[in-house]
Amino acid sequence: MTLVIAPNALKGSCSARAAAGALAAGVRRAAPEAEIRQVPVADGGDGLLEIACTSLGAEHCERRVTGPDFIPVEAAFAWLPGERTALIEMALASGLALLAPAERDPSATTTLGTGELMREALALGAETLFIGLGGSATNDGGIGMASALGYRFLDAQGRALRPVGAALAHIARIDSTGVDPRLSGVRIEAMCDVENPLTGATGAAATYAPQKGATPETVAVLEAGLRQLAERLRQDLGCEVDAVPGAGAAGGLGAGLMAFCAAALRPGAELVLDLVGLEGALEGADLVLTAEGRIDAQSASGKAPAAVAARARRHGIPCIGVGGSVGDEIGALHGLGLDAVFSLCPGPMELAEAERRVEELLAKTAEQVVRAFLAGPG
Repeated sequence: MTLVIAPNALKGSCSARAAAGALAAGVRRAAPEAEIRQVPVADGGDGLLEIACTSLGAEHCERRVTGPDFIPVEAAFAWLPGERTALIEMALASGLALLAPAERDPSATTTLGTGELMREALALGAETLFIGLGGSATNDGGIGMASALGYRFLDAQGRALRPVGAALAHIARIDSTGVDPRLSGVRIEAMCDVENPLTGATGAAATYAPQKGATPETVAVLEAGLRQLAERLRQDLGCEVDAVPGAGAAGGLGAGLMAFCAAALRPGAELVLDLVGLEGALEGADLVLTAEGRIDAQSASGKAPAAVAARARRHGIPCIGVGGSVGDEIGALHGLGLDAVFSLCPGPMELAEAERRVEELLAKTAEQVVRAFLAGPG
C-alpha cells in the first residue's frame, strides 16, 4: 500500500512539515508496511518559506526590513541559486501576525518591507520571483512595495506620500523615473488563493480590511483610495488591473505587483504543488491524505487541500482530508475530489487544547482513517 501525505500548515499550531510527520506516524500504526510519501504543501500563504527550504533545499536568507508599522523586523526569503529563483512570503515582512491586535490599522500599514525583500533577491541575481500573498496586514495597493523598488507617489503639490493605505486617495501622479532597472529582467509570479478584484463590494477594502482592524469609516476611506490608485494606474502607467481576479489579494498587492512589476497572478496552491512535485508522488499511490486548520466551503476556492484532492482525482486516487475544524457546507469539496473529511478533535475541546495536542490528534485521526480504508472492500 502506498500513501501520499500532503497537508497544509494548520495555522497557529502546526507547520505543514510537522503535520505530515504526525499523519505519517498515525498511518504507520495502522499499516506498518505501507510506503509513505510525505509532500508538505502550501497555497502561497503561511508555510511557503518553510516548504521551499525543507522540500526544495532552498537557502534561508534573512534580512532586516521595514515592518508593516515601519518598525524594522527580521524577515527571510528562500533562495535557489542554481535556478536563480527566490520565494518570498509577504506575510513575513508585511503580515498581520507581526502586529498586536491593538496595533492593526490597514490605513497606516505598508508593504514596504515586502519590496525590500524583493530588492534583496534582485541583488543576489534573481531572475524569477515567486511571491506569496497571504496573511497581509496591509491595504496600500502595493505602493509600499513599489516605493522600495523606486516608484514615487506624489500629491497635488508634488510631495512624496507615505506609502500607506490612507495616502492612496491623495495620489496625484505616479513617478516611475527612478524604478530599479533590474525589474525589467525578472519574471515575477504572485501566488494568491483569492479572486477578489481591487475595488467594489468584493474588493480588498470591503472584504478584508475589517479583518485587519478597519472600522466602517476606514473601509470607506480605503475604498476611495484604491479607486484613486486604479485611476492613476490607468492614466500614468496605462495599466487596467482593477477588475482582474486576485487584484485585491493582500490589500491590493496583487494589483500593485501586476501594475508596477508586470507580475502574473497564479493560484498559489497549484504553483506550490508543481514546485514540490506532487504529480510524481501520486504515481502508483493508493490513498492521499491532506489537512488544514479549517476545512469548509471556502477551501474550495484555491486552498491547498482542494488542489491536492483535485489532482488525486485526476489520478483516480481517493483523497481524505483532516481539519482542525470542519464546516457544514463542504459538498463542493466532495465534487472536487475530497472524498471524505474528518475533524481531528474527538469531541468538544477548547481551541488552546486542540492546538497544544495537534500532532497527537493528527496521528490518531490518520490511524483511524487508514484502518477504515483497509477495512473496506479490497
